[in-house]
Amino acid sequence: MTADPTGYRFRLNGPRSSAEIAQVGAALRALTVDGVDLVPRYADDVPTPAASGVVLVPWPNRIRDGKYSFGGVDRQLAISEPAFGNASHGLLRFGSYTAEEVADERLVLTADVVPQTGYPFHLRTHVTFTLLPDGLHVEHRIENVGADTAPVALGIHPYLQIGGVATEDLVVHSTGTTTLVLDDRKLPVDEVPVDEATDLRAGRRLGDVSLDNAYRGLERDADGRARHTLTAPDGRVVELWQDAGFEWVQVFTTDRYPGNPLAVAVEPMTAPSNAFATGTDLLSLEPGGELRREWGISYRG
Repeated sequence: MTADPTGYRFRLNGPRSSAEIAQVGAALRALTVDGVDLVPRYADDVPTPAASGVVLVPWPNRIRDGKYSFGGVDRQLAISEPAFGNASHGLLRFGSYTAEEVADERLVLTADVVPQTGYPFHLRTHVTFTLLPDGLHVEHRIENVGADTAPVALGIHPYLQIGGVATEDLVVHSTGTTTLVLDDRKLPVDEVPVDEATDLRAGRRLGDVSLDNAYRGLERDADGRARHTLTAPDGRVVELWQDAGFEWVQVFTTDRYPGNPLAVAVEPMTAPSNAFATGTDLLSLEPGGELRREWGISYRG
């Protein structure tokens, strides 16, 4: 029997909703509310495609040449994206998590970022998934269990859909007022106000846009959350929210997600691409320090 390349699959079940979380990358593999799939599924025998649902720590997105300086010391990370010469998507994308708690509607996974080439710091990460009747709540807790102050950023890479509706017919709405301009290595070279091609505040049909954009200047509700929605022609809505600690969101469309002519990821991030090198919104986590962040997905039928 061939082993599942995403590891053990944890299943959460409630009266209206269910979810599947993979051991590898703590990846959100499936989320269903009232029988509607909100996350695109993929085959059991393939590794997680296109970073689908994985936790990105201690950095999201890319670091140019894998090089950065922290605490006056120059560091060189392994190049995990050879095509562009970058260190990409952190150090736990392909790491296996251990279950701390497993219940019908709650799961706590943990994994350490151990000292290694280019990152001589030690983090302990915890991800808590709580199934709700209309979706999922996720909390991240990152502890610095090492002896030195560590650079830390966090991102998550969930793909969203409304089952039974072509993704190209969904309207994406997000409130970012600025976006990053990328070079040919997918690294930021400028931050500019959104324009006709990138502004999502009035909603855009996904089939009419091509996006790989990090946004900030997000509008927030009274609870401090920024909200992003996909709306079907019949009015059904899937929403992803992120707490005030997530200053950025990446919206990414691709035609390379298995079995989907078009797929869209909505990615909460505490810092943008290349933050280890630029310092933009990068957190310095002291020994014994802790970072907590929350986000979630909900569905309105």
